[in-house]
Formats: sequence, structure tokens, C-alpha cells
Amino acid sequence: MTAAPPPADPHAARAGSFNAVAARYAANRPSYPPALLDAVEELAGRPLSGARTVDVGAGTGIASTLLHARGADVLAVEPGAGMAAEFRRALPHIPLVRGDGNALPVADAGADLITYAQSWHWTDPARSVPEALRVLRPGGALALWWNTNAQDVDWIAEAAGRAGRSLGIDVAAEQRKAGERVEQADPSGRLDFTRRTIRWSRRVPIDTHLANVATHSALLVIPEERAAAFLEQERAHLLEVFPDGVVEETYDVLLVVARTP
Repeated sequence: MTAAPPPADPHAARAGSFNAVAARYAANRPSYPPALLDAVEELAGRPLSGARTVDVGAGTGIASTLLHARGADVLAVEPGAGMAAEFRRALPHIPLVRGDGNALPVADAGADLITYAQSWHWTDPARSVPEALRVLRPGGALALWWNTNAQDVDWIAEAAGRAGRSLGIDVAAEQRKAGERVEQADPSGRLDFTRRTIRWSRRVPIDTHLANVATHSALLVIPEERAAAFLEQERAHLLEVFPDGVVEETYDVLLVVARTP
């Protein structure tokens, strides 16, 4: 008798779901405001210019691009084949290696700064914290951040409610998880994080907004026709709020930074 295959790991499925949509991810996901990089420099206690920086879970290179533009010496680390391929296509001038935060392919004490943009929650802190401490030089810094939707903006809260009703996604719980990610970034207590919240917004065509929504893992792991139906319903609702077809997305970037001794 053939044994039944083990049940799929939903966390792993969501983590790996981005690889099939890497180009759409690169084209439509929001970037980060200059104020975020200013805060990273302030809390890290050094300028980004010249900083040996390891950007982990680099994806298609959204954060790596900004860090490089500030003068950081960036090494990107990305586990996913699809995301890595898109990164290399768009950013051939920035070195990238395959790997993840649980086992960094980087030498001891080789980095001034390690960054995780939207990616720390895909690691196991019991492994990724010691790895960060191994790779950072004395006086280095670990910076983690997440773009989160500003739920105090009426249309965003209403869209979250629709997602909950249509897809069974508890957006409020997802937002709480984002806060918990910040509060529990290091359950071992070895790192002393300082927290900042930075609000910013961007104005994009409704097609870009919906394409951004479509790249989130909660939609990527459901049947394609169900996701498509939801997005079409969203288009109708959003055109009532933004009749000119331009959506103002508002975000709170949750940032935590810890320095090594």
C-alpha cells in the first residue's frame, strides 16, 4: 500500500507562492519612503553609504535597490528561484546568493547591517537571530520592517472587511500579526530592538492597486478563478471611492532596529 503524502505546510506554501508571480510583484508592490532609510541610519548609528549590508529575503530587489542607491555595499540573499531570477534580471549590478535567514551563506562578522524587508516572519527566530549575531560585526545592526495597510483610513478598512467576508481572510488578525512580528522579533530577548512607525502613501492607477493586492500570498494560494472574481468585485467598489481611477494607498511601515554590542 502506498503511504499518503504528508499534508502540505500552509506556511511554506504561502512563503513559496511569490515565485510564480515575481515579475508582477516587482512591477506592482509598493516601495518604501526615504524617511524609512533615514530612520534605519539613525537607529543603526551610521550612514548607509559604505555599509556592508546583507539584505535577506531580498525578493525582487525593492529594498536592495533603495539601499544601493544610498551607497550601501549590498549583498542580497533570496531563497526563491523565481524571485531570484527576477532580481538578477532587473539588478545585475547587485550581487545575489541563494539562501535564507536560518542559515546565512555569509562569513562571520562580515556585515555592518542586516536588513529584512517584509521577510523576517518567514524565518525561525530560534535560528535567524543567532545567524544574524554571527554575521554582524561588533557594533553592527539588524533592521526589520514591514509595510502594513493603514486601517484607520476608511476605504482601507472597508476593503479589509470585504476581503474577510469574501475570502475568509481576517485582515484585522493579519494586522495584529504584523504588530506581533515586531513585538516578538526576538523571543529569546538577546536583541534590544527600538521601534519606529513611518506613515506614507502612494497614488497609483486602480489596475496597479489590484495587481498589488493579487500578489499577496492569501490570494495566491486560493483557486485562480476565485481570486479573479474577488478582484473584479473590488474594482467596482474602488471606482465608487476613486472615480478618476487613481487609488491613494496609505501605509504604516513598522520598523525595528537592534545594534550588536
